Amino acid sequence: MLVDPHHPFFRPLWIRILSVVLPLAWAFFELSTGAIFWAILFGAAGIYLLVALFVIRKDES
Repeated sequence: MLVDPHHPFFRPLWIRILSVVLPLAWAFFELSTGAIFWAILFGAAGIYLLVALFVIRKDES
């Protein structure tokens, strides 16, 4: 994986949310300006982070 979901940096929820929202927001910005390539690139990064940080990640109990 490119991102280690169990790294202590990603422990706070707000960091995980921000890590997903910022690339997706930038993808929508790029899409609105007509830069399709960059929109796809940042959209894919946001979706990858969403899956890595919220779907695959299992809480350490």
